[in-house]
Amino acid sequence: MRSTLTLSATTTLLAALASPALAQSPPGNAQVVKTIATSAGPVTVSRVADGLERPWGIDLLPDGRALVTEKPGRLRIMARDGSLSAPLAGTPKVFNQGQGGLMDVAADPDFARNRTLYIAYAEPGENGTAGTALGRGTLGEQGVEDFRVIFRQSPKVDGGNHFGTRIAFAPDGHLFLTLGERYKFDPAQSRDNTLGKVVRLNRDGSVPKDNPFAGEGAAAGAIWSYGHRNIEAAAIDPRSGSLWIAEMGPMGGDELNRPEAGRNYGWPLVSWGKHYDGRAIPTPPTRKEFTDAVIHWTPVISPSGMVFYTGGLFRDWRGSALIGGLSAKGLVRVAIDGTGAKEVERIPLDARIRDVAQGPDDALYVITDATDGAVLRLAPVK
Repeated sequence: MRSTLTLSATTTLLAALASPALAQSPPGNAQVVKTIATSAGPVTVSRVADGLERPWGIDLLPDGRALVTEKPGRLRIMARDGSLSAPLAGTPKVFNQGQGGLMDVAADPDFARNRTLYIAYAEPGENGTAGTALGRGTLGEQGVEDFRVIFRQSPKVDGGNHFGTRIAFAPDGHLFLTLGERYKFDPAQSRDNTLGKVVRLNRDGSVPKDNPFAGEGAAAGAIWSYGHRNIEAAAIDPRSGSLWIAEMGPMGGDELNRPEAGRNYGWPLVSWGKHYDGRAIPTPPTRKEFTDAVIHWTPVISPSGMVFYTGGLFRDWRGSALIGGLSAKGLVRVAIDGTGAKEVERIPLDARIRDVAQGPDDALYVITDATDGAVLRLAPVK
């Protein structure tokens, strides 16, 4: 699940993990793809499920099942044996063009009690326009019940690029939603819209009164940080409660950021990359009013999906952020120390990785970005 532990719960968890932990066996029909060498020792990569069309988001439920989205508009449940359900009823109509479609899915931190899930997707508008939307509903016997939209990116615009988006639950009860600037550049610098922003919401979609721009208007009130390009990776560090995001740069200049309330991260006025036509962009140090990235990557990794590892199977990775890489074709492991970060390892998977999650068995589950996409499970060799 994408829920975040409180700091006291995290302390208890880390103490408990000091005792030996054993890997649960992969599903019986899982196919071992390969074994790879990592800093944590040899790791088995197993194909748990396949036949998914452009899977985009995965979230593990407390009972070991998983919610998996497919970009064309389908939400499925992957059982513990790896079998996939038929597409669930009750999901929203999506704008399945370009980079748009059914994107992230996240179970509520209290899912075991309330059965609530959240879905982020590209929502069609008038005259061929679209924008990211966030809705929530209840997982019932027949599918998603009582689904309703609780937030809409504004304005809806034309084009099929840069929707974002990831959902992350903060330990204070709020949620963050990351939003791309829809490849429109300049709106990322303005607070009269929610293009190129991180927004912070109550779980019912209302705007918290302590947001940094509350009172400036409907769009500004939801904004946590701005000046972003296209954010498809986000996770909460359970030790600090801080949000971390990884966002795609233009030609070069992918970034890892720790968004802080009210900060401006500079896009499109500064970047560590260049425009696609080769034109230079001023670098962040030239404009001190903007907050610079903690890490930047050229060549790019094309980050998509992120999780902070808290389990016991990969002890050497505990506390690290694991970021899915489309261009990197694997996982990028980043060591986080308070507000600092350093890339320490690449875990090669020879596939475009769209999302990554930690299961209740402490194994890692990743989904591959392909027309015949798969769910892969990573666990130490026994």
